[in-house]
Amino acid sequence: MKFIRNFCVIAHIDHGKSTLSDRLLEYTKTISERDMQAQALDDMDLERERGITIKAHAIQLKYEHTDKNTYKFNLIDTPGHVDFSYEVSRSIAACEGALLLVDSTQGIQAQTISNLYLAIEHNLEIIPVLNKVDMENAMIEEVSDQIVDLIGCERSDIILASGKTGIGVPDLMKAIVERIPAPKGNPDGKLQALIFDSVFNSFRGIIIYFRIMNGHLKKGDKIKFMNTGSEYNADEVGFLKMNLMPQPQVGCGDVGYIITGIKDAKEVKVGDTLTLASDPAEESIKGFEEVKPMVFAGIYPIENEHFEDLRDSLEKLQLNDSSLIYEPETSVALGFGFRCGFLGMLHLEIIQERLSREYNQEVITTVPNVSYIAETTRGEVLKINTPNDLPEPNFLQYVEEPYIRAQIITKPEYIGAIIKLCLEKRGSLEKQHYLTTDRVELTFSLPLAEIVFDFYDRLKSTTRGYASFDYHPLDYRKSDLIKLDIKLNGESVDALTALVHRSKAESVGRKMCKKLKEILPQHQFVIAIQAAIGGKIIARETISALRKDVTAKCYGGDISRKRKLLEKQKEGKKKMRQIGTVDVPQKAFLDVLKLDD
Repeated sequence: MKFIRNFCVIAHIDHGKSTLSDRLLEYTKTISERDMQAQALDDMDLERERGITIKAHAIQLKYEHTDKNTYKFNLIDTPGHVDFSYEVSRSIAACEGALLLVDSTQGIQAQTISNLYLAIEHNLEIIPVLNKVDMENAMIEEVSDQIVDLIGCERSDIILASGKTGIGVPDLMKAIVERIPAPKGNPDGKLQALIFDSVFNSFRGIIIYFRIMNGHLKKGDKIKFMNTGSEYNADEVGFLKMNLMPQPQVGCGDVGYIITGIKDAKEVKVGDTLTLASDPAEESIKGFEEVKPMVFAGIYPIENEHFEDLRDSLEKLQLNDSSLIYEPETSVALGFGFRCGFLGMLHLEIIQERLSREYNQEVITTVPNVSYIAETTRGEVLKINTPNDLPEPNFLQYVEEPYIRAQIITKPEYIGAIIKLCLEKRGSLEKQHYLTTDRVELTFSLPLAEIVFDFYDRLKSTTRGYASFDYHPLDYRKSDLIKLDIKLNGESVDALTALVHRSKAESVGRKMCKKLKEILPQHQFVIAIQAAIGGKIIARETISALRKDVTAKCYGGDISRKRKLLEKQKEGKKKMRQIGTVDVPQKAFLDVLKLDD
């Protein structure tokens, strides 16, 4: 065990985690030159296209130290985006140390700080690494001062590195051996292994990734899941290299995988503890906290007969991404589907993309919203996940909405623009703190519903990209919220219903009607688009009908002939409007959200 080191790489998005991981793989010859490619650990097409890490990736490296001993490194590369911080918390639970990566051209950013606090809570040994030092605009002295202020380490503890050229990699390897402690645990004790990830393989069933805290696991052992109580045989155990490496046994302190032939996704829960069925451990490992979804949206198949396929796809996705939460629901407009909980808008977008690419599921997503708490006049407290669940105004006592604490790190010249944006979003400034002379941290409390849609994009454009954003849930607070219905020819479209603040209801209603007028295709009949609060109509737009020139065949002649044809057409349009239905394209649901563009 003294030759094992378990560590993860944490940083803000785009600070070069995956690139540095590539250099570590090259340096330890874990991957051959022929197989080497950029972002080697990011195995999803989506990750490569967007240049972001979505999933945490575990891999084992072998390193020959100057003391002539060979060390086994278990490296977990983690995502940097705020929506995937849950992946980071899972990786941290399986490690003893963390490489804190800071981009020398950008300095410390919001996600750097929040990931650092996560690591400190778990008592991880932190190795600060200053990345991209080979760049011309690298601010090595200033950013080193920021790191010293933040962590309280010595200047000499900071390792200068470059993920692109490989500068500093030998020093980093030495520091990992010397500074990160070896895993603790009892190799002869009862087996306790923490499940930190799992993935579905259509041939072999579910592959479970775990970290052994106590005891050891051999091929052929009968294992037990402590949460579900189900038992299986270990058909194969081994280590995680670029491919799976089968081994006769995995020892204490190691990170590995197990294949048991489980096909049912419900059997495996990330955060569960594995133990031996013959000699079970007394208690499960206190893993990481349950995930709390922030944003809810309905996901519906385009054809209703694909409902079961969509359920299977979501089950398999949940294995690989345990922060996804879903339950069945029905909608008048869209039929059968699922109410899903996501960590943020990027998470929603990624899940939708993955359903389409990996499982060929084309889906319709409804307007995303957050969950509210409502009390009725009878004193019942309800959790509202969809605007349609909200009781009518005459039965409603009050509504509470979730608030978050947002941390924004930026340059002083953008403070005014950021405060204006946050006040517009019903936020309040809690504190302003200068990290250095040219970096300021602003803390706001904001309603979560206001930041769900376009807040991040607008923050980036008002600050020209010089702002980083991170948030944590706070509590629920009373708000004057009302349900805004969108009606097409008098019928409410439940997928477009939204909960909005009373002060903004009228302007949002007008904008939604205007936007729908641009997006909806013309039909053979007139379409009235209305925004309503209860029985009161607050905005209206009209889409005129497509008309055929029925009088084209009349060359001259009596006017009454033309009038007769037009009257006949008018009657037909009227009848068509009574029986016709309005088709709302998928694009409309998402475009309506981007009202401020």
